Amino acid sequence: MTASPTSPATPLQATVPDEAAGRRFDAVLADLFPDFSRSKLAGWIKSGDARLDGREARPRDPVRGGEKVTLNAVLEVQTHSQPEDIALDVLYEDEHVIVVNKPAGLVVHPGAGNPAGTLVNALLHHDPSLNTLPRAGIVHRLDKDTSGVMVVARTLQAHTALIDQLSSREVHRQYLAVVVGSLVSGGTANAPIDRHPRDRIRMAVREDGRDAVTHYRLRERFRAHTLLECRLETGRTHQIRVHMAHLKHPIVGDPLYGGPLKLPRGATEALIETLRGFRRQALHAETLEFAHPVTGEPVRCTAPVPEDLQHLLRVLRDDSVAAAERER
Repeated sequence: MTASPTSPATPLQATVPDEAAGRRFDAVLADLFPDFSRSKLAGWIKSGDARLDGREARPRDPVRGGEKVTLNAVLEVQTHSQPEDIALDVLYEDEHVIVVNKPAGLVVHPGAGNPAGTLVNALLHHDPSLNTLPRAGIVHRLDKDTSGVMVVARTLQAHTALIDQLSSREVHRQYLAVVVGSLVSGGTANAPIDRHPRDRIRMAVREDGRDAVTHYRLRERFRAHTLLECRLETGRTHQIRVHMAHLKHPIVGDPLYGGPLKLPRGATEALIETLRGFRRQALHAETLEFAHPVTGEPVRCTAPVPEDLQHLLRVLRDDSVAAAERER
């Protein structure tokens, strides 16, 4: 069996399987507690925090099978950011995961220029025990000005399982994007991405880049714009933004990849004002679906479209109607 770490203060227990008879204690311990590194487990064996049937054992001691293993796992602080009382929009929560709806404008990780006021600070206030997990349990990220759904692990077991799902492309990630141009069909952007060769802030499509695949389909067409539903097969930095710009349909408001503002001929005053005032990429992580890291049951969470994006869509619809009426 595999043990499930649930709390740094609670001893973890497991039973040595009968088929492990004759194997070294340290090797069996690594199988029983795969969320911990072998070096960390070896340290706990030497300190007496990993016990076999209540007694201390050496790493090379053979097991018989059927013994009880007790592990007093004392986890070091991994995240040193300070908790901050920042409101979280929690879509789903249990003892293993938290799913949040991140607003546009909220940075995920503290860093240069953003030492505080981030999602990490908010999560540590919500659950202080997250400081024992890498990156406070965050297993994927959204750009500062991208809104929408994110999953956060609350245990090492969940952290490992979610990263495995992301790596094996088993997590369903669906986005909404408003792009420039009226597309006639969906498609797939299959173009490798890596750092821009000259601008280190930007990413770019490069022949020597990492595999990147984005599937997109039409959700709604406007006169000179399109609302797309994008599904990530891979998860490269800025992937949807780079792919849409590469296809010559950049995301509205994108400060890095959008290029100069393009106003449709005959645009209504409301549309002109809205496009000029839309100061972030019109990109929203709408739906996230994954297998629960402990039960295996599907978890599906959808983040409602934020008001600024709803307003943009309303104005685009009104502009399309006004243009149609002028042509009659």
